[in-house]
Amino acid sequence: MTSTVRADVRARLERSGLMLPDYRGRSLSGVLPAAAAALGVEVPDGARRRDQLGLPRTERVCVVLVDGLGQENLAERSGHAPFLRSLLTGSKALQAGYPSTTAASMGSFGTGTSPGRTAMLGYTVRNPESGALANLVSWTDLPPARSWQREPTVLEAMADAGVTVTSVGPKKFHGSGLTEAALRGGDHVSAELLSDRVDTAARLLRRPGLVYLYWGDVDKTGHHHGWGSWQWGDALSTLDGELARLARLLPPGTTVLVTADHGMVDVDLGLRWDAGTDPVLSAGVPMTSGEPRALHLHLDADADPIAVRDRWQEVLGRHGVVLTRDEAVGAGLFGPVAEHVLPVVGDLVVATAGRATVVDSRTQTPASLELRGVHGSLTPTELRVPLLVWQD
Repeated sequence: MTSTVRADVRARLERSGLMLPDYRGRSLSGVLPAAAAALGVEVPDGARRRDQLGLPRTERVCVVLVDGLGQENLAERSGHAPFLRSLLTGSKALQAGYPSTTAASMGSFGTGTSPGRTAMLGYTVRNPESGALANLVSWTDLPPARSWQREPTVLEAMADAGVTVTSVGPKKFHGSGLTEAALRGGDHVSAELLSDRVDTAARLLRRPGLVYLYWGDVDKTGHHHGWGSWQWGDALSTLDGELARLARLLPPGTTVLVTADHGMVDVDLGLRWDAGTDPVLSAGVPMTSGEPRALHLHLDADADPIAVRDRWQEVLGRHGVVLTRDEAVGAGLFGPVAEHVLPVVGDLVVATAGRATVVDSRTQTPASLELRGVHGSLTPTELRVPLLVWQD
């Protein structure tokens, strides 16, 4: 049954230019397990992931995650990034999971698993216990992180094995719900400017261990101006210059991995629907969660999921694919789904295609409705992220 569902869903996705994630292949979830194995730490699936990514044995690893830097985005705008462009040749991309968004990707990245295990299923989710719309980025209307996201993290495993693990990022991230859910383990050093984070990483790696460095301005700029904008090019150029400087500062024998949590597409406002005001889309759908490229539809108790699915599909046409919960889970959209995570998945799941979006003005802020760059769906542009590796 599952193979039949998977084949049917795959065919429906492909007709709209979308693809199923490959969680067992070269995926974002394999980066930290591979890094742990390269440092000599045994973690689940670490040895296979290390072989898969071709990482050398090492005593020092620096993992840089650039929010919003998709493989196709980087390749298209690589004129702004001569250092990163030099690493693209011969590199092989990774895949993020679904939804291709920060909360879901960070959960998979930090645990080495999939969104179906972590319950990190979108920018927002419906909390099954309260019925409230909860935010996984700001961690509002959610229980403590460790009770929501129950998988152990790879950083915890490395720290428990005696490896010096340090996360370098904004002060506000330290102890936040998202950090506790996805990246708990080791120490945190606060640094706001990218240049300060680079200096801190280089200093910390004078001794063996792992440093994780996060940078979010590329994503932030893309949301507000679009990834095709000159502002995005400038943000990429700034990043490139600092990563080139990092390469010069690191001690010999350091392995550096640069990756991202997702790519980005620029919206077409002519292909935008509002689930809050469209009478066809809102009928029987009192709440949506997720984001405009990857929605969960939460239906009235007496609504027929098949009828609502077909109605939404007729409205969206080739600009999206609408799946029931059983179809989405059976096809492996979220990877293996734990029993406690299943109620978090919407009654229906919507992945938009091309540059289309479905917003919900009942819950989204006016500012979020105006974002130029978005992500979350299953286009290659959103799913494929770089893995750029060098060893000093």
